[in-house]
Amino acid sequence: MAFGNEADEATCAEMFNLCREKNINFVDTANVYSKGRSEEILGGLLKSCRDEWIVTSKFNGRMGPGPNDRGCSRRHVFAAIEATLRRLQTDRIELYFIHNFDPLTPIEETLRALDDLVRQGKILYPAVSNTAAWQIAKGLGVSERLRLARFECIQPMYNLVKRQAEVEILPLAQAEQVGVIPYSPVAAGLLTGKYQSGAGEGRIVDNKFYKARYDDPEYGQAAQRFVDFCRSNGWEPAPVAIAWVGSHPAVTAPIIGGRNAKQIAGALAALDFEMTPQLRAEISAFSKEPPLATDRLDEQRGLFIH
Repeated sequence: MAFGNEADEATCAEMFNLCREKNINFVDTANVYSKGRSEEILGGLLKSCRDEWIVTSKFNGRMGPGPNDRGCSRRHVFAAIEATLRRLQTDRIELYFIHNFDPLTPIEETLRALDDLVRQGKILYPAVSNTAAWQIAKGLGVSERLRLARFECIQPMYNLVKRQAEVEILPLAQAEQVGVIPYSPVAAGLLTGKYQSGAGEGRIVDNKFYKARYDDPEYGQAAQRFVDFCRSNGWEPAPVAIAWVGSHPAVTAPIIGGRNAKQIAGALAALDFEMTPQLRAEISAFSKEPPLATDRLDEQRGLFIH
């Protein structure tokens, strides 16, 4: 997401090559990132090594002033993929994400359009991001009923202070054998400790949307407990936060990001961090566990007698 925004082309190349050296083979972008510039920069970097990579992008966000320049209609899906393929300089992408739910377009229309793109070879698998579990389940049901290509991957927000995905999205993914690639594992830097130490810049400081997303005293308190725990053990907090996300059994791989190679190098240290079940449980206790999807808490706790 930083490509073409906080990171210039040279910095993007440095981050990309660092990940490649670590055998990372999966890269995630979206057409709205820097209004297409992210895809353009990535396309240039992929040119000599395209077949090594699993590439994803997303559609639905506004890409122009017109009424058809956003959304999940058949018209916009077809226009969006052509523009994305052109910017990425490739003939296909592996995963194509609905960036968020479109209440104005029937899901059947969107899924038929994505199925056609699969048949044309322009995408390999449909996927979905930023949606509720019921919306994902509805999409899977429609795909099954109409015999269309189904969602094969989910991209939710998930980190130690934002755990809503644990309630229904992650169990749904496990039950339906759908891949999960969560974003924001360090909570826009909140779980790195930089804001506690008075950082003057960062998404939570610079971006009103991120500020609103994490503007809850409980998040800051949980983050402080986590950061203090990491530092008392001699660990950098960022890779531990990423390893915690990656240790959930439903998670395929967390998405990392950064503004420069130093941040990416710090995130990649998560590859070498051992997150045991005991350590995961200890870290999980630093934040509030979200309520269960059902009010039958007695059953969940093994106390129900019928």
